[in-house]
Amino acid sequence: MKALPAGLRNYLARFGSRRTVLPDLRAGLVLGVESVPDGLAAGMLAGLNPLHGLYAYLVGTLGGSLATGSVFMSVQATGAMAVVVADVSGSTPGGLTPAGLAMLGIMAGLIMLALGLARLGSLVRFIPTAVLVGFVNAVAINIVLGQLDNATGSQAEGANRVLRAVDSFLNIAHWSLPTVLVSAVTLALILLLERTRLGALAMVAAVAVGSALAVALGLFPGLDPVAKISDLTSVPSALPGFVAPDLTQLWSLIVPACSLALVGLVQGAAISGSVPNPNGRYGDASADFRGQGIANIASGFLQGMPVGGSMSATALVRAAGAKSALANLSAAVVMALTILLAAPLIGLVAMPALAALLILIGVRTFKLHQVLLVWKTGPIQATVLAVTFVLTLLIPLQYAALTGVGLAVILFVVRQSNRVVLKHWVFDDERPLPREVPAPETLPVGETVVLVPYGSLFFAAAPVIERQLPGVPAAAHGTAVVFRLRGKDQIGSTFLRVLETYSTALRAAGGTLILAGVSDSVNGQLRATGALDRLGAAHVFPEYERLGDSVTRAREFAAEWRAAQAESPPTA
Repeated sequence: MKALPAGLRNYLARFGSRRTVLPDLRAGLVLGVESVPDGLAAGMLAGLNPLHGLYAYLVGTLGGSLATGSVFMSVQATGAMAVVVADVSGSTPGGLTPAGLAMLGIMAGLIMLALGLARLGSLVRFIPTAVLVGFVNAVAINIVLGQLDNATGSQAEGANRVLRAVDSFLNIAHWSLPTVLVSAVTLALILLLERTRLGALAMVAAVAVGSALAVALGLFPGLDPVAKISDLTSVPSALPGFVAPDLTQLWSLIVPACSLALVGLVQGAAISGSVPNPNGRYGDASADFRGQGIANIASGFLQGMPVGGSMSATALVRAAGAKSALANLSAAVVMALTILLAAPLIGLVAMPALAALLILIGVRTFKLHQVLLVWKTGPIQATVLAVTFVLTLLIPLQYAALTGVGLAVILFVVRQSNRVVLKHWVFDDERPLPREVPAPETLPVGETVVLVPYGSLFFAAAPVIERQLPGVPAAAHGTAVVFRLRGKDQIGSTFLRVLETYSTALRAAGGTLILAGVSDSVNGQLRATGALDRLGAAHVFPEYERLGDSVTRAREFAAEWRAAQAESPPTA
């Protein structure tokens, strides 16, 4: 029998071996059964037809099992992404149509795929923890507040979830007793059954019992009816069909698509860096980007909502004994069979039972200790956390996530620019290494001063460095300033102007500026801008392998230059 190509063998290895088939099938059964009510709840959380959530779970799990770099990553509709979709639908006149939802998911997937193909998986590490903690914990509150109507059978009013929650509690008299009863029983059963051998399947059993209770309550005349999935939509005994995206919504959905891609990729990156593959190595974040992108594109075309790496589902399938990607693949098969064989039962699932499940998920997602840890870290982190948290509660999430990242970037730039420090290296003849002292306020006449900047030299830092430069005396004959640039791969045009201005002032007073430790890239900048000619090529010394060589040669050049100046003193 002809051997398979090496690439194909490596790919098939992600699905384990004969020894891992049974554990993977058992784990897939657990995840697949649990994902049915969870997927319906995700669709309801997104303010959509619950079937869009179930289809997203099916297609996302299937796509993730085939394409992600992290073998165990379960790609499903996460709570944070569902809340973003809910805000997008709420801000769209008439709500998101199936074609509009397809467009949103496909665009988010294309963004993820493009970032993955560009191997930009490391980008997520630039998103501050304060933004993530503020966003995720506010989303947890949004999940709870967003399900009060479904859990109580009332219809609150307000501009956002907080105001609607206040309105709901101010009108408790309008709550439906049967609906509240189903919610309470479902919630209590989840908490109780989780302590039994059912484990993760406790929520499935609880939702089933809660739904049965809703059917039973409907037999009593005079009681308010309890909403069921079948009241919203018919549940076909068929797999999701193809839906064409609405291309007319391309520009209106670009910001939400970017936000969804950001949220999904960040949550997926947490899996990439914490859940090792069967070989002990961690998955490639860029490959996970590509896998999530493919899963989103497929979900969009097949009536699903946007999806991303789900830490809870990944943890569940691992805890159930998964040994390879076959576990997620079999979970998708279980979901498909459930849709085909049990569609009438899915239609009987009670909405308040799903609401109770989501409320519990929201409560457990809120991590007070994370909030307190970031809050105690410092004023900048606390500010980013607070702003992201409040905005996530009050404005649509597609804007809150991007605003939090933007605020963090601005504060980072401000902080880094104010951290730039200029030091003075003083050389003693009896010791090889210099002393480091603060830069002098005014240059000593007739001496060589070595200045060393610490910190980034980008545009915002240039004025800070300029304020720290020593003043140039009116007469500075024989004064040489050596500016050490070792370790700087790039210098901004603003900082370059600062150097040229300082060089001009020195020359006018009879002094000179010398650059030491100049990298090839910085030298290229000097040459391309013409600054090398204006400063003088002889006054620029490249960096060498041995530390100190460039500064030593610059000081020697300064001494020779000073001797030449002494032979030709300035004219009056």
